[in-house]
Amino acid sequence: MGRIYTYIGEVVVSMNPYKQTQLYGKDVIEQYQGRELYERPPHLYAVADAAYKAMKRRAKDTCIVISGESGAGKTEASKYIMQYIAAITNPSQREEVERVKNVLLKSNCVLEAFGNAKTNRNDNCSRFGKDMDINFDFKGDPTGGHINNYLLEKLLLGAWGAQLASLHLCREPAAYRFTSEGASNNLLASDQSNFKAVADAMKVIGFSPEEIDSVYKILATILHLGNVSFVTEGDAVEIENRELVSQLAELTSTRPESLLRTLLYRAVATGGGEVIEKGHSAKEANYARDACAKAIYERLFCWIVGRINTIIEVKNYDARLHGKNTVIAVLDIYGFEIFKSNSFEQFCINYCNEKLQQLFIELILRQEQEEYQREGIEWQHVSAEPHGGWRLLRGQCGGANVTDAMFLESMNTKLGKHPHYTSRKLCTTDKSMEFGRDFRIKHYAGNVTYSVEGFIDKNKDTLFQDFKRLMYNSTDPVLRDMWPEGEVSITEVTKRPLTAATLFKNSMVALVENLASKEPYYVRCIKPNDQKSPLLFDAERCRHQVEYLGLLENVRVRRAGFAYRQPYGRFLLRYLPSLACPRWPSGPAPTPLALPPRETGSACLSQAWRGALARRRCRYLRAIYTIMGYYKRLKVKTYLLELVHRFQAVRSMADYGKSVEWPDPPAVLAQFQENSKLLFRRWRARQIVKNIPPSDMAQIQAKVAAMEVLQGLRKDWGCQRNWGRDYLSSVAENPVMAAQFARRVQALKDKVHFGSVLFSCHVRKINRFNKSRDRAILITDQHLYKLEPRKEYKVMRTLPLSMVTGVSVTSCQDQLVVFHTQTHDDLVICFHKMQPEEDNRVGELVGVLVDHFKTTKRELQVRVSDCIQLSLRGRKRLVAVQTRHELAFPDFGKSRDGFVLYCPRR
Repeated sequence: MGRIYTYIGEVVVSMNPYKQTQLYGKDVIEQYQGRELYERPPHLYAVADAAYKAMKRRAKDTCIVISGESGAGKTEASKYIMQYIAAITNPSQREEVERVKNVLLKSNCVLEAFGNAKTNRNDNCSRFGKDMDINFDFKGDPTGGHINNYLLEKLLLGAWGAQLASLHLCREPAAYRFTSEGASNNLLASDQSNFKAVADAMKVIGFSPEEIDSVYKILATILHLGNVSFVTEGDAVEIENRELVSQLAELTSTRPESLLRTLLYRAVATGGGEVIEKGHSAKEANYARDACAKAIYERLFCWIVGRINTIIEVKNYDARLHGKNTVIAVLDIYGFEIFKSNSFEQFCINYCNEKLQQLFIELILRQEQEEYQREGIEWQHVSAEPHGGWRLLRGQCGGANVTDAMFLESMNTKLGKHPHYTSRKLCTTDKSMEFGRDFRIKHYAGNVTYSVEGFIDKNKDTLFQDFKRLMYNSTDPVLRDMWPEGEVSITEVTKRPLTAATLFKNSMVALVENLASKEPYYVRCIKPNDQKSPLLFDAERCRHQVEYLGLLENVRVRRAGFAYRQPYGRFLLRYLPSLACPRWPSGPAPTPLALPPRETGSACLSQAWRGALARRRCRYLRAIYTIMGYYKRLKVKTYLLELVHRFQAVRSMADYGKSVEWPDPPAVLAQFQENSKLLFRRWRARQIVKNIPPSDMAQIQAKVAAMEVLQGLRKDWGCQRNWGRDYLSSVAENPVMAAQFARRVQALKDKVHFGSVLFSCHVRKINRFNKSRDRAILITDQHLYKLEPRKEYKVMRTLPLSMVTGVSVTSCQDQLVVFHTQTHDDLVICFHKMQPEEDNRVGELVGVLVDHFKTTKRELQVRVSDCIQLSLRGRKRLVAVQTRHELAFPDFGKSRDGFVLYCPRR
């Protein structure tokens, strides 16, 4: 009892135990490493080792095909096979090989999180197919890989994590339509530890923090899109929950007005090149919203797969230097599915299984066909093209007004006499199907009833070009990269995109061709029951799986002896040196009937000759490695001497060696040079800092603080100029009223006893009544004051700095600043009346505040966005920036969603 593996020849049959077992530890790996298939009990490790040895010995590409229905354990089997290959490779512990292995293993975690789901049949159900190619060098160490994914289901969406507040999400999955309908995506259903494992895996693989943040935002976008609802007001359609638009615009880094227009209208190009906007009906708007959400998720998943591929692909490989590059492919693809309700997705998945089942049969019998036929073993051929349904589906999608009912009627007409097809119209007494909705196909694995509802829409998978242009114009580089076709102008004529069925079938044809070119090894997975119980064994359920997996035919083939017979070419290459053949190895290869009789002396001579050749090659290799060792030491010594020569006088240089060019290091010292550069930069920084006068240190610290939060996010933050901070006390900028301001500051100091002035400047502000006025701000180490310059800087508003929670600015050169407060009554200002007028003081204000908050052990949130969300007396508003030629000074105006800052164009 408790044995979950067995063999049929070299095919491993795996039974899902539905519990954790002690079959996969390090000690078990050592038992199977280097052993032949039958030396140890049946195990996944045995077939993985056999595929690895075949690849390494014969320089032959191999593949491990894992098949079985949903819930049979295919995904877990693929992970154990990957872990075994990683454990037995790279005995010399080369760093780059370890990195490649780590990325390959971690990629499973990320792909499962985004591509698997919890269903009623499986807690970790793959909703996509995965073919992972692992590349090996001539020593058998992994050098990279490539992942191909097939048919991601786009109905199961979700996101979890600690960043919920910044993504405007709550912790209740039922609050989002795309997570409350059907099964939940693994990333949504995971607990905190699993979520952290995915986040850590993405970091290990090589995703940057900015890319990971974009992924979270995109997932949140999908969830919020599902909750957007439309209402009809007269002849127009409006969005009922408008607050979601601003949140979606923030998450997608797009303009709110553009997003709103895309959700409610569709741009159409007329024959004359004119572009008009056509308003959606409520039904069209709902369809467009759902199509957009599904497309975003599919493209995100494909982007993740592509990003992993760019990281793990084989780089700088030269067959002349590194030997032949061989591959082991591990195929984990969806199992045959029969649900209570089966739709377009199950139709595609079951077609895939039909196609692969035919391939498995052909591969098993590829070299045994003649013997197989002579034995009289009959095989019932199963068509991999399910009764012409694919051709009909592609043809039906050519029309603009084709419905699901028309597609069903077409199948009834053209397939009505096929023995494997039926519907309620063709079989009126079968009440398990509904009229005008259901049809049934007799697959190799059983009968499946499909509902035709949604077939045409899912197959067309139409997404309006407006959404593609919106996403392409996003300032988020990840989102923009996912929509390259958004660059196409609306007036440009494009081809109709291929349907989902056509794309999927093409990918299946490519997969079959790829697998057929490799030497196959098989794992057949079986689920013992449908209750996920480790104690139940449903014999009839297992008999059915054994039948449609072709295991009975496998047994008959093995009993006939065919699978033990090697092709003549491989046999000759392996055993001819041990046979008596005077023409070997210089003569031509003999035919099967031309082998001479066996002579023991000739065989011994042949073995001795092979040994002599091996010893001579070993001496050559030793000499080569000795020369390589001396050469490496020479290169290292030469590099280090050159390094000392170039940097020995840097202390006396004016720039402390900044202009010194580093020599090119040998490959073995590449990391050493990077570490040396880091140490050198730190030493040079200390030399510069210790020469800075103490009076300038406060400004330096403020600029460093500004650089940490703004560099790369804002084009200009004023780092090149001197920072005056208290500008209203300067006679140069405030010649008339500098004395008045000084008296006001002294009066405030006498009253509240603050320590110092952090910043002061004239500003233009706007309030909740849409009134803009000239004011001044004064920021001390305790308060932020809004002042009236025309009344001797009378205090209009006092805000304790402890109430300030954050500051928002834009990425452009405008001088807009929003102070966010705990009371949700924010302050919106723009610097002006500066000398010189083109001064950029936003970075100065941010740096001064961030530095001050650090010294007081508090955190100031700094956000950079071209559409800033704020609150005025608790009411949500948006403020954006526009430039105008006719303006001399910046000023505020009212907009549909809040305010606009109009700036003069410089």
